[in-house]
Amino acid sequence: MPRLLRPAWLLPLALAGALPGAPAATRPDLEFARVGEQVLRLDLHLPAPAAAPAPLVVWVHGGAWKGGSRRKPPLAPLVARGWAVASVDYRLTPVAPFPANIHDLKAAVRFLRARHAEYGFAPERIAIAGASAGAHLAALVGVTNGHPELEGEVGAHRDQSSAVQAIVSFYGASNLETILAQSTPFGLNVRIPALQLLLRGQPADQPALARLASPVAHVGPGDPPLLLFHGDQDPQMPVAQSLEFWGAYEAAGLPVRFVPLHGSKHGGREFYDETRLTLVREFLARAGIAPASRP
Repeated sequence: MPRLLRPAWLLPLALAGALPGAPAATRPDLEFARVGEQVLRLDLHLPAPAAAPAPLVVWVHGGAWKGGSRRKPPLAPLVARGWAVASVDYRLTPVAPFPANIHDLKAAVRFLRARHAEYGFAPERIAIAGASAGAHLAALVGVTNGHPELEGEVGAHRDQSSAVQAIVSFYGASNLETILAQSTPFGLNVRIPALQLLLRGQPADQPALARLASPVAHVGPGDPPLLLFHGDQDPQMPVAQSLEFWGAYEAAGLPVRFVPLHGSKHGGREFYDETRLTLVREFLARAGIAPASRP
């Protein structure tokens, strides 16, 4: 495994907004778009009012692209530290294959940016984060700003940008062209049927679509800073997926940090404990996505 570097921009710092405070409000079930008869919603968790608008983290749930829930986002503790957190819906693969999920998530970012003044967060300080399949989708949103095939036409705010200013990936996929070759037998039992629904075929049968759906294929100048967490004993999502993404960022000269969790598998409390949440807060602050200092 390559030596883990800690660039200067990720050195420890006194975090702005590090003192905990009570959340101001949760706005559940906000409709951000409608596709046919399907209503897409998000839950918006807002911090206590501050002198300056709050930064925003958009959370994308996992579930093999075919399940999962936006409820109880694991980054919700950031709200007490001054961040707003929006946990969003997207169409699942039994309903619609890729790229419908990306179209929905970009629509959510555009909705949130358009409504920033109403909810009190900063439209120029938006991060996106996710776990497992949600991390894959979050990463793809992050590295494909303006991509003509992935922006889509979902939602009522297509004049707004879907750009984000940072990406946090918890044990996500990054390259659908290599994922099966890297997978354990257990992983293949999960991944093959999940990819069948996502791509309506396997990557070898849908090479152009698999590449379009692979964040590593889109990494380039101007992409936002990236933070990766992955268990080195993950039997379901190969740790090589995060290593590939890390390598693509380093090759492009982009800010990136890879944090392995030694002995950890696919998810678990340790990914969202205070140690890891501190790393997330540090990363966001270094990326300029931090609350204003509190007195």
